[in-house]
Amino acid sequence: GQLVVFQRTANFSIPAWNGPLPDDVQQAWKAHYRDHRARARELGTLYEFSSKAASQVDPEERSREYQRRWDKGGVNFVHAFNDLMVDKSSNDSIAEFVRARIRDVVHDPAVAEALSPVDHPLGTKRICVDTGYYETYNRPNVQLVDLKKTPIREVTATTVRTREAVYELDALVCATGYDALTGAVLQIDIRGRDGQSLRDKWAAGPRTYLGLMTSGFPNMFIITGAGSPSVLVNMVVGIEQHVEWICDCLSYLRDRDLATIDASLEAEDRWVEHVNLAANKTLFPSANSWFLGANIPGKPRVFMPYVARIGVYRKECQQVADRGYEGFMLAGQGAGPPAAA
Repeated sequence: GQLVVFQRTANFSIPAWNGPLPDDVQQAWKAHYRDHRARARELGTLYEFSSKAASQVDPEERSREYQRRWDKGGVNFVHAFNDLMVDKSSNDSIAEFVRARIRDVVHDPAVAEALSPVDHPLGTKRICVDTGYYETYNRPNVQLVDLKKTPIREVTATTVRTREAVYELDALVCATGYDALTGAVLQIDIRGRDGQSLRDKWAAGPRTYLGLMTSGFPNMFIITGAGSPSVLVNMVVGIEQHVEWICDCLSYLRDRDLATIDASLEAEDRWVEHVNLAANKTLFPSANSWFLGANIPGKPRVFMPYVARIGVYRKECQQVADRGYEGFMLAGQGAGPPAAA
């Protein structure tokens, strides 16, 4: 059979090097499981974070470290140096390393060039990991169609027609992405105070306080939403932190016979500004990624996750709780409009 890959935008992919784990590796992991979990609660992931900057080492050391991590595989590659997501020149060095590996693997120079991303810094779109992805393009029954050069004109029941050719297909598998972070919740017609819809509230982009609540929608908690580390950390760790914080908050309200909690508009505005400032110190906003909703036509361009590590964010959330849920408005049973806490 034949496989045709229609590529709109190339992304960076790192070898996964998946395989069976030796017994001694499994036993060593299990013996220190609690330590791993504790570390993940602070860092969000169990990657090997570097204390060095790529800009402060010579090119030979950079190449050795990139190769070591490439040989090890996985997203850990992105953390080879601590300035890769904030320094464009440093990022250029790791991006060019990957492009060189693509050229080494893919025999056809034109195909290798098409597979080599040049439109975004490495890591500013969620990086891929693979098993033999680039090698696949050396197979005689695999063809790459670069849609930047030859856009799709029409899709029928049996064909895909580009500007230059018609491809007859038995099956068409789409990988066009999804409306991340806000799509699911905005599919529901959620109404807050005075009948305001969440869709209207977020018409210019999602706005939250701590990524946990949005002003004007009392008692509506959000799990790993916009304004929290969310998709930038291990999701299990992120979800656990949110659920634990919300459970503690509900206990606080119940113990004090409080019926409602709502984020104040002032606290929300400060948090949105804080999240934006953090993102703008990185290279993330320079990419047309789903982190910014760039894959959804008409979606406001807003960098939605909070780039701080989960440990930093956890402390910020705890400080708010320790101060009597500072920035939230609390009210008791039968009370009037909530007063600022």
